[in-house]
Amino acid sequence: MNFTSEECFKGGLLRRIPRAPADAEEELKAAAEWLGEAGKNMQVTAYKSAIISAYNAMFHAGRAILIRDGVRERSHFCVARYLEDFYAKKGALEKKWVELLDFYREMRHEDQYAATFVATEKDAKGALAAAKEFTERMKTLMKSAHG
Repeated sequence: MNFTSEECFKGGLLRRIPRAPADAEEELKAAAEWLGEAGKNMQVTAYKSAIISAYNAMFHAGRAILIRDGVRERSHFCVARYLEDFYAKKGALEKKWVELLDFYREMRHEDQYAATFVATEKDAKGALAAAKEFTERMKTLMKSAHG
């Protein structure tokens, strides 16, 4: 199924709100806090927690863009669809960032809900590195004009 942000809006999973630049900045702070949590989890070899924390950093960084644009989400999936439709398809964001967000959203889901999920050090290191890069890219996107 090829779900779009338009369908997210129609289904109430995305909705328009007043633009909130200050709230968007708070989301970036939350992303930084989650990155710190991921790093702490790595230090104690809590790889499953590191993956969840790294993804949460990505989620909050992506969410910052939506809030800046005046959009509230009720679905992690729809954050990626919004970034894809309003930024990647318009050339303001490389598609790889949307794909990365989707990949780690799915991994986080498996991590959190599948009893058989096994997290390796490699998985956790990859998630943390991706989250750092993704967060930096969203900070750069925040500085740009609305796509």
